[in-house]
Amino acid sequence: MKRGLLVLLLVLAGPVFAATIHGVRVWPAPDNTRLVFDLDTPIDHSILVLKNPFRIVLDIKGTRLTTDFSELDLSTSGVTQIRSAVRNKTDIRIVLDMSTNMLPRSFALAPNDQYGHRLVLDLERPTLDSVSGIRRTEPIVSKSIAQISRQRRDIVVVIDAGHGGEDPGAIGPSKLREKDVVLAIAKEVYRQLTAIEGYQPILVRDSDYIVGLKQRRDLAREKNADLFISIHADAYAKASAHGASVYALSNGGVVSAVAKYLADQENAADVIGGINGVSLEDKDEVLKSVLVDLSMTTTLQSSLSVGAIVLNEMGRFAKLHGDRTQIGQANFVVLRAPDVPSILVETGFISNPREERNLGSAAYRKKMASAISTGIQIHFKRSPPEGSFVAAQQQQVRVQQAKTRRYTVAKGDTLSGIAGRHGISLTNLISLNNLRTHAIRVGQVLLVPGVS
Repeated sequence: MKRGLLVLLLVLAGPVFAATIHGVRVWPAPDNTRLVFDLDTPIDHSILVLKNPFRIVLDIKGTRLTTDFSELDLSTSGVTQIRSAVRNKTDIRIVLDMSTNMLPRSFALAPNDQYGHRLVLDLERPTLDSVSGIRRTEPIVSKSIAQISRQRRDIVVVIDAGHGGEDPGAIGPSKLREKDVVLAIAKEVYRQLTAIEGYQPILVRDSDYIVGLKQRRDLAREKNADLFISIHADAYAKASAHGASVYALSNGGVVSAVAKYLADQENAADVIGGINGVSLEDKDEVLKSVLVDLSMTTTLQSSLSVGAIVLNEMGRFAKLHGDRTQIGQANFVVLRAPDVPSILVETGFISNPREERNLGSAAYRKKMASAISTGIQIHFKRSPPEGSFVAAQQQQVRVQQAKTRRYTVAKGDTLSGIAGRHGISLTNLISLNNLRTHAIRVGQVLLVPGVS
């Protein structure tokens, strides 16, 4: 009798679900769209692609859905609508109506400090770059042979905003997210360099999506970058940790405990964000041998040089970590491009309440971006790549400096007025005198064209 009552109670209680989908997020990127389903336990699933019209079907066993797909922003995802229905009382079918044909790929991610169980569904666009895996469309400009012969190439700077998408990076006491802070700074660095003749900045990501660590540095190599700069705002176990810093790749020597901690945190980004469900840590012997030789190349020396200048510019307004005046070195995966000078900038500890407030300020982020941009420009003025516009400009400045005279600024003078009277462009006058701003003062001595 008791057994029969138990069976009756189970029937009345309804179907038993092994798992629950309690959240979903969508991350559109240039090369793919990622859907992430939050689960309370792992699930079994299968994927089916249907055509005419093109749809992607996700079947999940023993699962119930407690989240609303209608709240998702699908505007740039390639998905027009997400529908769901219960099958066999305990299974769920999720249908993605597509505006374009995309290749589905799925994998599960285990819980970590930030998330529980997750099912990741990547929808990949068919046209991808064969080297980096990142789609980048650039306009094709027709040039004459004469134009090409006179052309001086731009300095290519690849700007990497760390983390993104499913990986928020470090999170501050007031819930400020690293991925948002560094994207804002990266965009400002991009804006400033774009405004300067002779520079071609490239953003690794320009919105909120994840890019694998290997893809980030491979993009720099593909674009023949003169510099790769990865921007971060990290955290430490102790809230008292503070200060900005700059790192280059370690040559295998001793690194500080904080540097090792930060490198371990950043190198875990692929696992946290889910790149193919595994870390993209390199394991091939060829690259390992290149890394061993890296300290004997000019690449690392260039990294240390530009890093030191950027650090100095940051130190003009920001506290430096441990009052450090020298660039640090650590084994950051994202810096392992053997033929591209690469630095990683820590703009502050987001885990420190004061620095979190700073990084949450648009004005402070602009200061940080200006320090990075200025440091880059100073470095390339000192060591311009051969054949670049900046190299030609610096050569012109050196010629002008050899034929100059001294001019004392008088009341009412402006830089543009002085430049005009002495037959020199404003840009060249600023370069000739290594000026930081357009501000001048009465009595200031400037170099102008003309034999002294």
